[in-house]
Amino acid sequence: MIYGSGGEWLGTSAKRIVLFGMSGLGKTYLANMLREAGDWFHYSVDYRIGTRYMGEFIADNFKREAMKVPFLRELLLSDSIYVASNITFDNLAPLSTYLGKPGSPSRGGLPFDEYCLRQNQHRRAEIAALLDTRHFMTRARDIYAIPHFVCDSGGSICEVVDPEDPADPVLQALERDLLMVWIKGSDAHTAELVRRFDRAPKPMYYQPEFLEKAWIAYRVEKGLDGDEVNPDDFIRWIYARALAHRQPRYEAMARRGVTILAEEVAEVRTPADFDRLIARAIDRKE
Repeated sequence: MIYGSGGEWLGTSAKRIVLFGMSGLGKTYLANMLREAGDWFHYSVDYRIGTRYMGEFIADNFKREAMKVPFLRELLLSDSIYVASNITFDNLAPLSTYLGKPGSPSRGGLPFDEYCLRQNQHRRAEIAALLDTRHFMTRARDIYAIPHFVCDSGGSICEVVDPEDPADPVLQALERDLLMVWIKGSDAHTAELVRRFDRAPKPMYYQPEFLEKAWIAYRVEKGLDGDEVNPDDFIRWIYARALAHRQPRYEAMARRGVTILAEEVAEVRTPADFDRLIARAIDRKE
C-alpha cells in the first residue's frame, strides 16, 4: 500500500484513492462529496468509458434508430441535425442503453451475439479507462493544481481484472499509484440491491465465461430459445448470481488495499469524516 499507516494518510499532501465495490453502496456519493470540497479531483471511469471509448458506438446506435424514422432520416442525411449522447457523472443511461439486454427483439432485446459484441467493447473500454487513471492524476496536479485524487471505478472492475494474479497489469497500475478502497456491503445491502434492481432492471457488464454459462442455464431452466427470452426477466434472474460471483473477486482485490463498510460510508458527511474513516481502515489492516 502507498500509505503505511493511518497517520501517514492523514498527514500526506496528496491523497490518492480508487473506490471499488458493488454499484449502489456509495462510491459516487463519496466521490461527489470529495469533489465538491474543491481540493479533490474526481475521475469517473464509467464517464470516461461512455465519452472517450464508447461515445461513437453510443452515438451511432442513436443514429441507427433515428434512421428508421423517415422525418429524422431526411434530416440526418442532410446534416440538418446532430445526434449525440449527454452522459454525465450522475447520468450514465446512454451507456447502459447501448449495452442493452439479451433476448427477444420484439421485447427490446438484442440477439445474444450482438449483446456479447457490445459486452466485449465495454471490457476493452473499461480496461483502457482504468489504465488512464495515471494520466488524469497528472492532469489534476499539473493543470488544475488539485492535490487529492479519487478514482470512482465501475461496479464491474472485478470482472475485467484477475484479482488472484499478482501481475495483473491493471491492478498493478492502480496499486502503484493509489490506495485501493473496497466498500463492502452486508447481506442486507445485497438484498436491498436485488430488490432495487428487480424494480428497475438495467444493463450491466458480465465476465464472458459467467455470462455464457448463465445464458445457457437460464434457457435450459425456462425451456426457451434465445429469441424467446424476456430480456428483463433474464437480467433479473442473473443479477443476484452476478453479485455472488463478484463478492470473492472484490475480496481478493481488497487484499491489495483496505476495506470500509457501507454502514461506515453512510455516516460520512465531510472530507474530514472520510479521511478519518480511511485512516482507521489502514490501521485496522496493519
